[in-house]
Amino acid sequence: MSRTLLMLSAVAFASTLSASALAKTEKEFVADAIAGDSAEIALGQLAQVKSGSGEVRAFAQVLIDDHTRNKRQAATVAAKFRIEPPDELPPEAREEMSKLEGLSGADFDKEFVRYMVADHEKDIAEFRQESADGAGAVQQLAAQSLPTLEKHLEIAKSLEAGK
Repeated sequence: MSRTLLMLSAVAFASTLSASALAKTEKEFVADAIAGDSAEIALGQLAQVKSGSGEVRAFAQVLIDDHTRNKRQAATVAAKFRIEPPDELPPEAREEMSKLEGLSGADFDKEFVRYMVADHEKDIAEFRQESADGAGAVQQLAAQSLPTLEKHLEIAKSLEAGK
């Protein structure tokens, strides 16, 4: 009996270690937030050129405007932590950019909106988790960003439903 309890305790401890090892540090979160903002801006700019829909182009402008503002706020937090903002887009955004560059019109719009839904769902989950992890500057940044990300997801889902 005690051997089983000991084994279960060891498994639980290992699981806890694995989960905490996967959690992002505050610096990683801020750097990723800045890279994500850069990606949304770049993808929005591409949509301004390639989209066949006025609604999608309007959404792209919202992305550009909001993520430019969010990026400035994240850069302020990054400076407090002496984080060098990343120069490159995240790999998944570069991959999506390549895919979208080969599309135009309705095909572009469908893929762009699909990606925006998936990306914003992922981002919202990460920002919610970070905002719940304390009350420091990074958590405040995450909490302040959530309404904007949720608005983007709502718009993207409405566009997706209309396609």
